[in-house]
Amino acid sequence: MARGATRLKIVSTPLPASRDEVNALIFEIGEEQRARQAIQTRLEETIANLKKTAEAEAKAHSEAIAEKIGRVHAWCLANREEITDDGKTKTVKFGNGEVSWRLRPPGVTLMRGIKAEDVISSLQQLGKRFAKFLRWKVELNKEAILDDPDLARIVPGIRIGSAGEDFAVKPIALQLEEVVR
Repeated sequence: MARGATRLKIVSTPLPASRDEVNALIFEIGEEQRARQAIQTRLEETIANLKKTAEAEAKAHSEAIAEKIGRVHAWCLANREEITDDGKTKTVKFGNGEVSWRLRPPGVTLMRGIKAEDVISSLQQLGKRFAKFLRWKVELNKEAILDDPDLARIVPGIRIGSAGEDFAVKPIALQLEEVVR
């Protein structure tokens, strides 16, 4: 068997003897799928309700934490020179924990209303000195390779494998229609 190939697990149950029996099995598969989906839906509803309840319970605590952090921050700012030894340290330990100041790494964003394409065009017009601000990415175009597999097979290192074959059973999914009167 080729690497990566999957084997179908054959179970030792009686095979259907007719087209009608296959049709009945497909119907049963549809029933099982609908039952499984109902379980999934109940799980998602239960999780959503639990999350909503927990968020409501935690809201007062979150507000209290934010207020207390604000008070600690205000005191630390007012006393920063003293508690950081004139800026020699960025972390200050207290008996019940610590506070720290950290510079966030710089980030690049485009100004509102400016498109990346416009900035790229400007950098290209400004010349070589600004070329370092542009990145050129070269990568395989797999779609083009699949469009011309005979030519692509000539290239060393390219292997085009079979897409394989899948077997699927798709029971009819009947849906209730919305009726507005």
